[in-house]
Amino acid sequence: MALVGIIANPAASKDIRRLVAQGRVVPDWEKVNIVKRALLGLEAVGIDQVVAMPDSSQLVMRARDDRSLSLNLDLLEMPAFYSEGDTVRAASLMEQAGVGCVITLGGDGTNRAVATGSTSIPMVAISTGTNNVFPAMIEGTLAGLAAGLVARGDLPVEDVSRRSKTVRVYVDGEYRDMALVDVALSRERFVATRAIWDMNTIFEVFLTRAEPGSIGLSSVGARLMPLSMAEDGGLYYCIGRDGETPGGNATSVLAPIAPGTVSRVPIAHWRVVGTGERVSVESRNCTVALDGERSFSVNAGQSIAVEVQRDGPPVVEVDAALELAARRGIFSFAPDC
Repeated sequence: MALVGIIANPAASKDIRRLVAQGRVVPDWEKVNIVKRALLGLEAVGIDQVVAMPDSSQLVMRARDDRSLSLNLDLLEMPAFYSEGDTVRAASLMEQAGVGCVITLGGDGTNRAVATGSTSIPMVAISTGTNNVFPAMIEGTLAGLAAGLVARGDLPVEDVSRRSKTVRVYVDGEYRDMALVDVALSRERFVATRAIWDMNTIFEVFLTRAEPGSIGLSSVGARLMPLSMAEDGGLYYCIGRDGETPGGNATSVLAPIAPGTVSRVPIAHWRVVGTGERVSVESRNCTVALDGERSFSVNAGQSIAVEVQRDGPPVVEVDAALELAARRGIFSFAPDC
């Protein structure tokens, strides 16, 4: 039996960046509508069993409350604390349950939590967050169609997806955590509101991708050297400071560092980071931000190292999946006699 999972984050797009920048807010009712369209797409390709993470706004259960839907939808049997840990546990439970594809609604942070719980389930990541690089703006119906065909095995995962990269962080030689898009070292000593929105607080940044059409920390790297998810390796840059001696490739770039905020960012030096290359970072008192959110603190007595790997979850490319399905005649039927 083909099984599809849904993880929808009601907190996505509601962080401090909607106040300090022009970050968009995706209301719960729109998230419910996206999930409903995804369920209709799933049902259209023969998916009759869906499992979902419980959430504080009951997004998925509200979407299922539609008489036009007949598929079965169950919530995972798990304690709900309505925190990031719920997403990690949900992804792990879905892997154990044999979910063939998971649809996520959220931003970079939501998808990082999913990848922490499982790197084996193919993902269809729908953007409903603020500064999104990892998830895409995908119409819910199309997301449901693609996810359903992958879960059913009608489309080989290797033909319609690409394994994502991660930035792995090591503290004192031990693996600590990872990010899907960016790791930043922040001058802020405490996690506090978590979201990174002020470039003046940043020391250094490591990226898995730097696409000119992105926003946030990744957009700065894209002005230095565009790098896609399909390309190997990563990118590193260090923010320039008054009184510091710049490197040989010092420059400044104009980048959209937050929604509605385009700034000139001074770069002291930057370089490409090879896949598997472990880079040691200067020891200092700072917080480590993962995918745009401060996650933990380190002190000057601890050593930090970072490396880029291609060991994240496979991400379904919806356009490629639907095109392959059409070419194979999956959407065509013989006329009724």
